[in-house]
Amino acid sequence: MDRQDEPIKTGMARLFQLASHKRQLVICSCALSVISVAASFTPFIAIYYIIEELVISGADPARMDAARMTRLGWMAAGGAISAVALNFLALMCSHFAAFTTLYRLKLEFAERIASMPLGFHSANATGKLRKVVDENIEKLEGFIAHQLPDLAGTVAMPVFSLIMLFIFDWRLGLASFVPILIAYGIQASAIGGGKSNVFIEKYQTALEDMNSSAVEYVRGVSVLKAFNQTVYSFRKFHKTIMDYQTFVGGYTMSFKNHYAAFIAIINHVFVFLIPAVIFMAGGAPDYPRFALAALFYLVFSFSLVTPFMKVMYVGQNGKVIADGISRMDKLMETKPLPETKHPKTASGYDVRFDGVSFTYNGDGESVALRGVSFTAEQGKITALVGPSGAGKSTLAHLIPRFYDAAEGSISIGGVDVRDMSSEYLMSIAGFVFQDVFLFKQSVMDNLLVGRPNASRDEVIAAAKAAQCDDFVRALPNGYDTIIGGEGARLSGGERQRLVIARAILKNAPILVLDEATAFADSENERNIQRALSSLMKGKTVVIIAHRLSTVRGADKIVVVDKGRVVEEGKHDELAARGGRYSRMWAQYNAASDWTISKGA
Repeated sequence: MDRQDEPIKTGMARLFQLASHKRQLVICSCALSVISVAASFTPFIAIYYIIEELVISGADPARMDAARMTRLGWMAAGGAISAVALNFLALMCSHFAAFTTLYRLKLEFAERIASMPLGFHSANATGKLRKVVDENIEKLEGFIAHQLPDLAGTVAMPVFSLIMLFIFDWRLGLASFVPILIAYGIQASAIGGGKSNVFIEKYQTALEDMNSSAVEYVRGVSVLKAFNQTVYSFRKFHKTIMDYQTFVGGYTMSFKNHYAAFIAIINHVFVFLIPAVIFMAGGAPDYPRFALAALFYLVFSFSLVTPFMKVMYVGQNGKVIADGISRMDKLMETKPLPETKHPKTASGYDVRFDGVSFTYNGDGESVALRGVSFTAEQGKITALVGPSGAGKSTLAHLIPRFYDAAEGSISIGGVDVRDMSSEYLMSIAGFVFQDVFLFKQSVMDNLLVGRPNASRDEVIAAAKAAQCDDFVRALPNGYDTIIGGEGARLSGGERQRLVIARAILKNAPILVLDEATAFADSENERNIQRALSSLMKGKTVVIIAHRLSTVRGADKIVVVDKGRVVEEGKHDELAARGGRYSRMWAQYNAASDWTISKGA
């Protein structure tokens, strides 16, 4: 994702690389966090000397140095206040750096996936991409805003803690430090040796699978309800949930004993400290000072839990976030289709396929198209027909260069589409595909996708041409109604007509219609055909249809079967030829005459 020349790093180093976009703020935040931690130990030092003063002057209170006690009290209070204030400033710096980084990263990710070929989106489920944006990148914000300054403080805190342990009595400090080493040795034996990294990778994969299945389940829930089914019937989704539960539960239980031992030891350092105090007390040359040190260490041992627990949690969370970002980086390894350095423009709008072959996975085995050649002439309608899976939609997707042909070329006006800029290519082509998608925005905003600078009158004119105006005005707020909102539930045919209106508004010289009238009833189909007839004048029109009646009047019909062009011509000559189209036409007419009758 980085635009810099430096190579993309991995693991925790990648997190620091992303955070370095606001390097000065990040360094300032970490430095303030370390100073805050140092200040937080000031009260403990003050408390030690206050106890010392009380112990020494305990026999004669008149000897107590009141001025010193006051200074130590202010020292403790000042240290506590300074620690809070410095930590606040550290978080201010880190949050500003985090929000800036998050904005930049999400924007770059959105721009990058928008530039990816259609094959990228076919291979990566919506749920997987959503998880990257909503979870993986969002967690990076939390890492920079909170965990990065915490990490600096967390690294500094054990160092200051160890200094505190050994500064007053190294023997008691050693007795306090040994159980900490034992605790971390137990924890390392449970998650060390790469076990933690393997778990995190499997954990993230399980989450992605569950997210992808969840999106698919939600989209198909109406079908499940229609057949009175539950989530248990949707095997893929149910399986991903159970696999996640089994994996996470099994992993958690696998180191429950190690974790219980770690918690028990780290929270009870005083249990190891008390035998050392008893053993050393008899030989102490200065018993009052030894008693003071022992009391201090017993009190201070309870505060050791926080810094050493933080080391574990921050490190583990950092690994989870780093794995999520690495998944984002892997997605981004897919390169956009190459852009020419010297873009050309077309002088005409004939669309020519010349020996085009194509495979979706690039392995050369599952070939979608084989040596396809034909020309869709400007000002004429070219229809692509054939059985399902013949390659018709693939041909339509190659025109706007959603993919690049493996062999051969597609040219517009004699210029190879690979020699045109993507922006120019998309400006001269309009599309109505089989999969209808409308944004959850107003009808007006959805139509303006076709031409953002169009006037309201132009939008309404396009809607009228697509037979949309009547049902749109019947919505609660007319053209300002939010699609999908209350009272704005559209039928499949209405949604398809809005997409057609979007294409009409764009008014591009090349028009690709993939099952454009699939959801229209017979009356609306005639109206849409009439509207499209005036729109198509002077344009290169490519129509894909299974309903052969819609393409009967086409200037040219190209019959595609198993990725090859098998016939080409007008309806009458193809129907009379006795070939593949003739058989399709006979089957279509037979299906049109089919009726339901009462059987015996």
